[in-house]
Amino acid sequence: MKSFATAAIIFISTYSGVDAFTATGKSPLVAAPVATRKEWTTGVEIELPDFDTLFDRVQTASPLAKHVMEGNSGGFESLAGSDSLKWKKLENNERKTVHRIDKLDSYQNIKTPLLRFRSSIKGPLIGERFSHFIMDLEERKKWDDACARNEEVYPIDDLDAVNTILGDEEKYGTCTRVGVGYTQTKQSIISPREQLIIGGMQEFQNGATMLWGTEMEEQHNYLLPEGQRHTRAKSHLFAATLAPTDGGFDVEYLLQMDVGGGVPNFLATPALVDAIKKLFDHTKGYFEGGEGSELDMHLKSLSSRGLDLEVLREIDEIEESFTVEMDFSKEAAHLHDDASLLPLFFTP
Repeated sequence: MKSFATAAIIFISTYSGVDAFTATGKSPLVAAPVATRKEWTTGVEIELPDFDTLFDRVQTASPLAKHVMEGNSGGFESLAGSDSLKWKKLENNERKTVHRIDKLDSYQNIKTPLLRFRSSIKGPLIGERFSHFIMDLEERKKWDDACARNEEVYPIDDLDAVNTILGDEEKYGTCTRVGVGYTQTKQSIISPREQLIIGGMQEFQNGATMLWGTEMEEQHNYLLPEGQRHTRAKSHLFAATLAPTDGGFDVEYLLQMDVGGGVPNFLATPALVDAIKKLFDHTKGYFEGGEGSELDMHLKSLSSRGLDLEVLREIDEIEESFTVEMDFSKEAAHLHDDASLLPLFFTP
């Protein structure tokens, strides 16, 4: 994977209208840099979205994101109130890995469907691993047959500057990763597609993690890697909120993606639904693999390097909770008195 160690100038713009990154393709009417402006040696400018607009949009469509960003704990069972949006229910089956799928025909004045997926996973909440499934090419190939190229072309390393721009840590959490990514699909029944997305990861004090992303616009094409250009697909909105629960974590995943090239929504939507289902099948297998699994080996590799020893101790307790049958009639009083014996779930 080609990686650039620095990405020159970070600045944030204030946009009029509804779009954090001008989904209409038009330039923003107002572009005002914030006081914090950081220069690196490469001379490349990376424009961050208006975070207030972006996260407001995410919270409006994702009750779990709103729940987390308001400082609450728990997953879907802890959500209160009803949805303010008129979702169409596509699937609802608690026995499936993705147990609910909803759709809005349009969102943020864009006539591209917004899809919302809900899944409940057993195991430790490790947001970095979920991000790895999406960002790492070899990992992504395990669930996405269409992916030909996937890389973070411009990581932004000065997270202190980004968090200064974000400002409200209690509301927005702490940004632990941000950068510009490029994805290209393989030739299939349709021609290859390419995307240029700025995205990041927020971690919250309540143990939750949020991944977010939005397509960069035509004025950002100087960030595209060299090579042949392809039909542009656009993810107008992407967000995945992971919230810890008793025994695992809940995930609410938003995707509003125009595959480009004039492909009608009624053909694109089933393909997108199938792809995200495969992502969650991969996620479930990874986190629920138990002893000897990829997750187990990953954590033990950290241990061999002297990292996250306390985290690994907690993982061992989780694994035991999945494999050891307890006589609850005999142990109930002891468990009540000693909460340290209960399974521990965390974000490292």
